[in-house]
Amino acid sequence: MAWLGAFAALLLLSAQAPVLAQDGEPASGDEAATGSAPERIAVRAKRVIVRPGHELTDAVVLVHEGRIIGVGEDLDVPDGYRLIEGEVVCAGFMDPWSVAGLEAASARSSQSEATVRATDVVDPYSQERVLDELLAAGVLMSRSVVGSRAEYGGLSAVLRVAGPEPVHPEAALSASIGSDGGGSPFGRQRVDPMQGLGQVDDLVDELRDGLEYGKEMVEYERELAAWKEEIAAKEKELEEDFKKAKRARDKKVEDAKEDGEEVKDKKYREDKRPRAPREDREKAVFARVANGELPLVVQVDRAREIRDLLQRTREFPRLRLVVAGGQASLACVEHLVERRVPVIVAPSPADVGGPVGELDPGLSLAAELHAAGVEVLIGTGATSGLASRDLPLLAALAVGHGLDRDAALHAITTGPARVFDVTGDAGAIRAGRGAELIVLSGDPLSSSTRVLAAISGGSVVHEAD
Repeated sequence: MAWLGAFAALLLLSAQAPVLAQDGEPASGDEAATGSAPERIAVRAKRVIVRPGHELTDAVVLVHEGRIIGVGEDLDVPDGYRLIEGEVVCAGFMDPWSVAGLEAASARSSQSEATVRATDVVDPYSQERVLDELLAAGVLMSRSVVGSRAEYGGLSAVLRVAGPEPVHPEAALSASIGSDGGGSPFGRQRVDPMQGLGQVDDLVDELRDGLEYGKEMVEYERELAAWKEEIAAKEKELEEDFKKAKRARDKKVEDAKEDGEEVKDKKYREDKRPRAPREDREKAVFARVANGELPLVVQVDRAREIRDLLQRTREFPRLRLVVAGGQASLACVEHLVERRVPVIVAPSPADVGGPVGELDPGLSLAAELHAAGVEVLIGTGATSGLASRDLPLLAALAVGHGLDRDAALHAITTGPARVFDVTGDAGAIRAGRGAELIVLSGDPLSSSTRVLAAISGGSVVHEAD
């Protein structure tokens, strides 16, 4: 089996150097799983940021076939490893609200639906220069959204920027409240507040229908399994009784011949197979969302719509709701904390032209939400693929306006990886996880820092000139 080969490769490697977890203890077999390809990379740095708030000093990270197989302060670089050195190494940045890697027209389309998949419009050719810029900025992953102007933007995907290639092809369902797809070519236009509340009603109805559809499918699967079990039992019974039944029938035929009668066999009637519900792909998506299999990312800015969304979705206890934008989310902060709803902010200068009571707090929004106990993610707002290049700058601007430095790094590394279910591939430096790493000349959120090298998908995908 494949895992035996991987385990054998690990034993051979351990003869050259110990495989350590980030606390310096030997990694477990699960944490130290490796591939069989020969590419091996060692990164040595004065600061290894294992995760925000936890660092090692003068440490080494060992990478084999795209996985981290060891990290420690007393770890030597084995022979045959390519050595890369820098001041700091940390997890690569991830933009949780982007269109990077997607064909531009589809990404910005207002004509979309819940079943549309971002992976169907990945464009590795026309965006090659853009993606190179992202790698140079340390942005190694993005949650890219299709149909960003539509009421339901479809199934977004976490993409590895180098390629680009899907890491999680169905990372979340995207929706929008309080705006429509018409108007300016540069973005969505706000609708009347009552229309926005109507969009909340529509979303709740879709979730209810999806939940009911999911229950019907579960019941069908249960009935189908019981039917198959019953048929199998009958077939076994028929097989066991076949010879006995055949002898009895042969005797019956002989007796009938003597009496001049005709033998009529009793026809076997199989129980009717359960009928499957009518297939509805859109309801199937909403069923997965309502049951918590997929997060639901809702772009919404106005306080009344955010409050109504939080209140109306309480009936779905498994729903994994994420607010994107949330310009007036401070007015609902206690509900966000209670529901444990993360907010993806796209830091921008304050919009002093907004309605009274709903002024955009701008660059301080992330800090104020974090201080109140809300998990904050930082994204670029799905404005353009190239915008993701500025992700570390936006995080630095949020720090300049009061956000804790570790919280800002969490907002573009461990946070997005957790919320969108890719912790095994990104977000932190730990033995057994994917090696999505950036080697830096200084602090990750300093404007003077350069990305010396980026490691993604098992390869060095960027090196500074």
